[in-house]
Amino acid sequence: MTDQERDHGPQPVIDTSKPHSARVWNYWLGGKDNYPIDRQVGDQVRAVYPGIVDVARHSRAFLGRAVRHLAGEAGIDQFLDLGTGLPTVDNTHEVAQRVNPSCKIVYVDNDPLVLVHARALLTSTPEGVCEYVDADVRDPGYVLEQAARTLDFTRPIALMMLGILGNVWDDAEAAQIRDHLVAALPSGSYLVLEDGTNAVDPEAAAQAEQTRAEAGDPYRLRTPEQIAAFFDGLELIEPGVVSVSRWRPEPTPWGLPEEVTAYCGVARKP
Repeated sequence: MTDQERDHGPQPVIDTSKPHSARVWNYWLGGKDNYPIDRQVGDQVRAVYPGIVDVARHSRAFLGRAVRHLAGEAGIDQFLDLGTGLPTVDNTHEVAQRVNPSCKIVYVDNDPLVLVHARALLTSTPEGVCEYVDADVRDPGYVLEQAARTLDFTRPIALMMLGILGNVWDDAEAAQIRDHLVAALPSGSYLVLEDGTNAVDPEAAAQAEQTRAEAGDPYRLRTPEQIAAFFDGLELIEPGVVSVSRWRPEPTPWGLPEEVTAYCGVARKP
């Protein structure tokens, strides 16, 4: 992003009367970039499912572990992060460029508040690149077209889809979006995907899903099997599709952490 674009780009209009998943998520993470309507929905969901805050925090920790692995062990230096959310501690570019300062990252989101903060906060190392695309995941063709202005699609790319496909209610549409995006990746690329599931506490999860839908912020919970299907045709790396809290967690004297109702995986495109 150029200084001119950052300083003189059009100011987006933020609708504070409707909740938005990025801002609700920010509230659960303890952030300040949210509005009363977002906090109201966040509190309603937390009332029926108190574990949602743990889901948010474990999901954020999973992002860090996955990106460190890819930028380090796997040697990936290009990241396409869909559903960026509001910038917080240890965003994808910060984690990746800490491992390899020359990493290139393209963030994609369609929330005006995310755009405002992206302009100010998503800064890159001098050796690397960090760009933001204002786009909807439901238009994968446009996402890829814009990402190709920064990323080299002849070289491996890590496609990050964390908590994004739950915003696509229709299963067939979600699969088509995933297929379109993965098809554009060259061999040696990776898919990092995480989404909410109803597996751990089905009753509370169903109540949370209903609460969000009634509040105007629908989020589709899928089974672990449905989430695993998003990795079809790819080579899952260990430990496969698991709760975000159990994907290569940091070792502790207390063993594996408790499962939370979000499942994830990291897979390589052959």
